[in-house]
Amino acid sequence: MEQINAVGRRKAAVARVFVKEGTGKIVVNKRELSEYFPSSILQFVVKQPLALLDVLEKYDIKANLTGGGFTGQSQALRLAIARALVKINADDKKALRAEGFVTRDSRKVERKKPGQPKARRRFQFSKR
Repeated sequence: MEQINAVGRRKAAVARVFVKEGTGKIVVNKRELSEYFPSSILQFVVKQPLALLDVLEKYDIKANLTGGGFTGQSQALRLAIARALVKINADDKKALRAEGFVTRDSRKVERKKPGQPKARRRFQFSKR
């Protein structure tokens, strides 16, 4: 199997992923997954599609992450891994879609409006 690449996005984060057969090693921005995402919850999020298909020790993954925060980056990485797994075996798409790993979460931060302190919050109204 040659190297498969895929892209995942979430909020402002972009993940480019390169998957090839190997021993289950995940490298993110030239660092180990546990070093890049110290939180076990974020590591779990990244490994969800692999665990669902039971291929945790089958593929080596190299990822480049840019933009966003750590939560957005982990979810972008999850989407990219799911897309790469679908490219490898199209039969897995149904199982991944059922768990929601193939769907791009398009929610982004709403812009701040002029004359307001935040996107929807108004300044306090004073009658007198």
